[in-house]
Amino acid sequence: MLHNMNYIALNIAFSDDEQAEILTAELADYPFESFETDAGTLKAYIPQERLADCKTEVDALLARYGVQGRYIAIETQNWNALWERNFPPVDVEGRLLIRAPFHAPAPQGTLEVVVMPKMSFGTGHHATTWLVSRAVLDLHVAGRRGLDMGSGTGVLSIVAAKCGAAHIDAVDIDDWAYANCRENIRANGVAHAVTPILGDVRRIAGQRYGFILANINRNILTADMPAYAAALEPGGDLVMSGFLEQDVPAIVACAARQGMALAATAEKEGWMMVHVRKG
Repeated sequence: MLHNMNYIALNIAFSDDEQAEILTAELADYPFESFETDAGTLKAYIPQERLADCKTEVDALLARYGVQGRYIAIETQNWNALWERNFPPVDVEGRLLIRAPFHAPAPQGTLEVVVMPKMSFGTGHHATTWLVSRAVLDLHVAGRRGLDMGSGTGVLSIVAAKCGAAHIDAVDIDDWAYANCRENIRANGVAHAVTPILGDVRRIAGQRYGFILANINRNILTADMPAYAAALEPGGDLVMSGFLEQDVPAIVACAARQGMALAATAEKEGWMMVHVRKG
């Protein structure tokens, strides 16, 4: 059993795909661990014990968008089946395959990362993982020291390590993610190159990195941008994802205020990647 806890599903009827994407991005700021859409309903999953901390704010958010939500308790065993069903392999242009152990192996010659998620990858997570992973493949990380902020399963750290990065600090505030990252880096043979760290952005104070990967959400990215800029070496790269197209101007402007200029953007399924470089 992956989680020794019960979950609540928040079911929200949405009018169109764009509204579903916006609601997903907004709800991602709260402790929801997975999202899926099914026949016009957005389902957002949250540990039962975490709901009380944010229910008033979530209800106000739904009211602001003019939608209604129903909270339904689900059984833990159903949750376990759910994340298996919602974790498709991530194929990055035939160059990289990110898969779970229950998926078929990558073809010979394709870089492969195998992760066993302890938490579901929510709607959009495969798209943002795809975007940042592709950026890493083209970032020339070999020999450079990096940071994977909000590392989750550790997948981006593993990709960077397999691309030759000298070392990566994998930082996440969630103890389940921290434990899962430790398991995954060992399973992929990169424990020598990746250091899982439990905590928030304060854990990187005084560190220096040649590149930073941050697949989180708009609010955390903008709040933590000064810390990223301080930790980044001159000429270093910051690759961010976990937000929608309408968030890009705010992300780019925030980076610019910290001395980082736009290098590239990319889009997949409505989700965005922004790559900035420190001057």
